[in-house]
Amino acid sequence: MNRKKKINSILRKKAKKANAKLAPKGKSSYVSKADRAALELSEQELSQEQDATTESTDNTPPQTTE
Repeated sequence: MNRKKKINSILRKKAKKANAKLAPKGKSSYVSKADRAALELSEQELSQEQDATTESTDNTPPQTTE
């Protein structure tokens, strides 16, 4: 009986590990403080560029078709 129990427990552990590898990761990878600052800076630059482009397109007078 002990031999069967041991084999079953080993097989259960292997199956559990295999399922754990297939499961999606719950935690994202670590991002350093410098990388976070760089990402934030680039996002701010992009938003400023988008604001500048929308302002330049908003100033055009509407075209009238006759």
